[in-house]
Formats: sequence, structure tokens, C-alpha cells
Amino acid sequence: MTEQELRLKSVAYRKTILNIIHHAKAGHTGGSLSCIDILNVLYNHVMNVSPETFADPNRDRYIQSKGHAVEALYTVLADRGFFPSEALYTLSRYRSHFVGHPTRKVPGIEQNTGALGHGLSVAVGLALAAKKDNRPYRVFTLLGDGELTEGSNWEASMSAAHYRLDNLVVIVDRNELQISGPTEQVMALESLVDKFTAFGYAVRTCNGNDIGELMRVFAAIPFVPGKPNLILARTTKGKGVSFMENALNWHHRVPTDDELTRALAELDQAEQQLKATV
Repeated sequence: MTEQELRLKSVAYRKTILNIIHHAKAGHTGGSLSCIDILNVLYNHVMNVSPETFADPNRDRYIQSKGHAVEALYTVLADRGFFPSEALYTLSRYRSHFVGHPTRKVPGIEQNTGALGHGLSVAVGLALAAKKDNRPYRVFTLLGDGELTEGSNWEASMSAAHYRLDNLVVIVDRNELQISGPTEQVMALESLVDKFTAFGYAVRTCNGNDIGELMRVFAAIPFVPGKPNLILARTTKGKGVSFMENALNWHHRVPTDDELTRALAELDQAEQQLKATV
């Protein structure tokens, strides 16, 4: 896909995220909106994976350690054809597999996640298996910045560097807000560039809500042969809807009917502006 097509796709994805959360009366709105551009570029431009190749042992793998933002992942998987889009509207319904965290019962999902700090360890294991089996696949994992206080991330990072896993791509959704407050007030994380560099990663920073920047940073992988890749993606929680952006209360909140109408109107306007630039 072209950059313009991906930008339009992100707007459409944001509309879907808001609609399914509103319909389900549950969901992590802010975090799903902050990471959707990353998932868009991964699934539509970067990764070698599709419904047709999901059983291929050489497919790329994606692990969403930031499991609570599952509405973003469901939205992209539906668009890619892993399951009918109508299934999204069973989110949080009785007996639906579309629950509030990723589960392998949903087509296209590699690993159950949700307990924060687990995804990176799984991704390291998959990347190490690829090296040992001489397989070409890459492993991508998305972490929330709030989950970096979990020590398992740093244990996994030591292993990633030790085994020279340059087929591993770790993306941090750095929106600087978690459920209990700003990350730097809850448990200071900075300097993340220095920390990850010290743990052996090749680190790049980018605007995680800018499609062009994301395309360029992913195209540069591996950043340094023999080193795991770390993308510090600086994002905005609630990105795309003015009254949700950088607002802590939208971490886990469902839009009212009026708020949904206002949000969709903003996204419609953004879509029209993008189309006018073609």
C-alpha cells in the first residue's frame, strides 16, 4: 500500500475501533487509538503474514504484549480477512471469542496475552527458534510503556541481546499515560533510549502516529546486524479524536452516543482532508 492509502486506512480503523467499543460497552479506547497506526503499517506494509500464509512456518510473527488494546488488533485482522468483519460486533458478548485480550481462539492471533510483561519473553523465544531452525521469519512485538516496569521485559531483553536476535523487532507504544496516571509519575522510565541501548538493542525513535515515519523506520530493519531492534514509537493516547487525546480518563472508557457522533464527525473530516490532498 502507498503512504496515502495507509493514512486513509488508519482513519477507517479508528472509526471501527470506536464503533465496536461503543457497541460492546467495553474496551480500551485510548491505547487502541494510540497504537493503530503501528498495526496498520505492520500488517499492510511490513509483515509477511496473511490468512493464506498463517500456517506457513516461515510467516512473520506478531505478539501483542500490550494485550488490553486488543480492539486495534481485532480491527486490523478483520480488515485483512482473517475473519468476517461482522464478528467484531460480538466483542465482549456471551460465548464470543472476541474478549478483552488476545486469544488464540481468534484467527490470526499467535499468542494469548494480557498479563503485562509476558509478550516480549514469548517473542524472544520465537525469534531464537527461527535462528536455530534457520528460518527467515521475523518476530514483532508491541509493548505498552506502562508495562516496562515489569522486570520480565528486562530479563527477556538480556536474552535477546545475548543470542544476537536481529530478527526481533520490539516496538514500544510510548504514549506516556497508563491507567493510574502519567508513566513518569507512576514509575519513571526515562531515559528509555539509554536503558534499551545499555541492554544491547539497536534503538530508533519515531513518531508512532506518522505513517511515513513508521514506513521508513521499519524499512531500515535490521538496524545493526547481530542486535535486536527497538523502536521507541512516540504516540498520543486517544490519537485522532481531539477530546480523547492525552486524556487519562480515556484509557478504559466507552464513548456515549453523543461522544461517538462527535468523534466520527472529526474522523470524517480528517478523511475528507486526506482525500483532498490526492
